[in-house]
Amino acid sequence: MSHTPSAPGFELPPLALYIHIPWCVRKCPYCDFNSHAAGPELPEEAYVDALLADLQQDLAQVHGRPLSSIFFGGGTPSLFSANALGRLLDGVEQQIRFQADIEITLEANPGTFEQAKFRDYRSLGINRLSIGVQSFQAAKLKALGRIHDGAEAIRAADMARAAGFDNFNLDLMHGLPEQSIEDALQDLRTAIAQGPTHLSWYQLTMEPNTVFWNQPPVLPAEDTLWDIQEAGQALLADAGYAQYEVSAYAQAGRQARHNLNYWRFGDFLGIGAGAHAKLSTPQGQIRRSWKTRLPKDYLAAGQTFRAGERLLSHAELPFEFLMNALRLNDGVPAALFSQRTGIPLEELAAARQKAVALGLLQAEPQRLCATRHGQLFLNDLLQHFLP
Repeated sequence: MSHTPSAPGFELPPLALYIHIPWCVRKCPYCDFNSHAAGPELPEEAYVDALLADLQQDLAQVHGRPLSSIFFGGGTPSLFSANALGRLLDGVEQQIRFQADIEITLEANPGTFEQAKFRDYRSLGINRLSIGVQSFQAAKLKALGRIHDGAEAIRAADMARAAGFDNFNLDLMHGLPEQSIEDALQDLRTAIAQGPTHLSWYQLTMEPNTVFWNQPPVLPAEDTLWDIQEAGQALLADAGYAQYEVSAYAQAGRQARHNLNYWRFGDFLGIGAGAHAKLSTPQGQIRRSWKTRLPKDYLAAGQTFRAGERLLSHAELPFEFLMNALRLNDGVPAALFSQRTGIPLEELAAARQKAVALGLLQAEPQRLCATRHGQLFLNDLLQHFLP
């Protein structure tokens, strides 16, 4: 079912680009991402060719709109050489204009850091790194199947800075097998000491189709998990990292622009094996699509990179919008709902009223924002906006 916006003020949102590079050194037992252990030779050239062909096929849908951010995710994109990433970025820029202040993020793992390589990445215009640390403690890293040790993780942050990256994120997990509150806080203290501009700190969860799902490790008790969360948030706040999303903390002005665009229901192209996209048309239709998932099939795809697509119905849009927006601590201006969906805000009135009465949504007319209780029970809050 399609819909035409019934509210004035529908606006095309900012446009981002997600690039999926699906290979990593070794598949981690907790990981449910579309990632695959790399063989002795990475098909860099062929994959870059495929990515650029994939993008070419999507261009007609973005009407010459500029890119506000690019995110290289994976897998471990830092396995690719600077030459390959340079050819890719050049090819992308030939097809889509970059905003002057574009944010370009590359995910990297400590075991893949080389000083010269990262200096070359910086010279390509990549201006933000996201480093997958997960923990600094040997026993925890071993339990998670990581290939680096704590010293390498610290060295990676030093090398990032020395290579010219003044904006980088450290990815940390908590609720790890047999983790105590002190273990979790020690990881945070070590991370903060590296001076990242941004920290992603999220709880380990057991996901289907992973080794951990089939052979679950012993995880901390529920009470311990709550205590870790509370103590960690206080520690981060004291160190100047403001929480702005469920698992994202940043120094002032250093929120991840690419991720903020997702949470504010912005548009994004997705290229690469299994990449997803969400695009709006000037008429207010919103379409989600996804690409061929397995790398070997993607490389053989030729003219059929897109594996499927779905037009969002009018009835689905409130939930789709709020599922993202309510993850933000400060929510979003209420007016953004109509701008992004084309639906009058009044259509949310009954559900908003009920959620406010239950203490899940703030009673502010000009904002859509969960209460502290609503953030803790986000699924309960979102139930009120299901079609």
